Amino acid sequence: MSGVGMERAEVIADRVEAFVRDVIIPYEKDLRIAVHGHGPPEDLVAELRGKARAAGVITPHILADGSHLSQRETARVLIRSGLSPLGPVACNTMAPDEGNMYLLGKVGSPELQRRFLAPLVTGEARSAFFMTEPANEGGAGSDPSMMQTTCRPDGNHWVINGRKAFITGAQGARVGIIMARSEAADGTGGACMFLVDLPDPAIRIDRLLDTIDSSMPGGHAVLTIDNLRVPADQMLGASGEGFQYAQVRLSPARLSHCMRWLGACIRANEIATAYACKRMAFGKLLVDHEGVGFMLADNLIDLRQSELMIDWCAGVLDGGSLGTVESSMTKVAVSEALMRVADRCVQIMGGTGVSGDTVVEQVFREIRAFRIYDGPTEVHKWSLAKKVKRDFLKRHPA
Repeated sequence: MSGVGMERAEVIADRVEAFVRDVIIPYEKDLRIAVHGHGPPEDLVAELRGKARAAGVITPHILADGSHLSQRETARVLIRSGLSPLGPVACNTMAPDEGNMYLLGKVGSPELQRRFLAPLVTGEARSAFFMTEPANEGGAGSDPSMMQTTCRPDGNHWVINGRKAFITGAQGARVGIIMARSEAADGTGGACMFLVDLPDPAIRIDRLLDTIDSSMPGGHAVLTIDNLRVPADQMLGASGEGFQYAQVRLSPARLSHCMRWLGACIRANEIATAYACKRMAFGKLLVDHEGVGFMLADNLIDLRQSELMIDWCAGVLDGGSLGTVESSMTKVAVSEALMRVADRCVQIMGGTGVSGDTVVEQVFREIRAFRIYDGPTEVHKWSLAKKVKRDFLKRHPA
């Protein structure tokens, strides 16, 4: 990455940070946000994005000519947007929209980009990615090969049936990307990926899950797809290529989660540090008690290591690799490190840390969910262990 590119990213990131700190952070106390609800309501999302648009920081990682910042540049910007859980919502850098925009920008036809990508980039529409299925029904979760949602050709359409779960933002979304398993009679099976307009009467939201996190508009839905008819020209690629396109989205989306939540933990650590440097207990400031001071020191180490892991993985992706292994390593390292940071912040602040008086309590909840979203730590480690075995057997064939 050239110095000029990173300078450009720093200019954008500085604008985003100023906007989040000055304009968005005060909204964290907005009474429209339920403490354990299903994300910011639509009127608040529209209000925040209107302010971001006016400040020139809406979708800041996609430039006016439609080009995307490099991953290393994107990291600079998304970390700053994450300084408040509402920052990604306001700046249009949140999941799943950020990952969906990246995918459509890479593989969508000009017509699909015009119809589905353009309103996402302007922040006028939200999207949802329909892949995960109900675990209690044997559906796909971390193992996408278990996918039970089916699609079959019918004239110049495909008909989709199935159940989906944990579909972030489905409530209120206008764009959907649906993964399904082909049942084509000609044997061209495999995963398929479709773009759909939402809402659609054939997609019924059965319920919104009550989850530990609360930052994402629309919450996480369990839904039924009942004979949804999709024009054949709204399939991304060809039948059976769905997993191939999912791989394009996978690593950058994992990495951008790390970016945003690093920003949130930087902020939580700022709050915990201020608390420890002002609060007196047992005759001296909390920070002067070794147990507290060492926790803050450990936070600095984990935050810097997380930043370096993100930058390393971003560089791999910028080099043209899919970065599947590197993004798994980064997702594990960063999510676990940030969990330690968030937990220490709560501990340092005691009763205040578990209350809603500061954003630290919410950051803790969000990071706990992050250790599961986009693949639990254990699944990534299992995948990495399989690679260790494969690489060994290549070097030492039986």
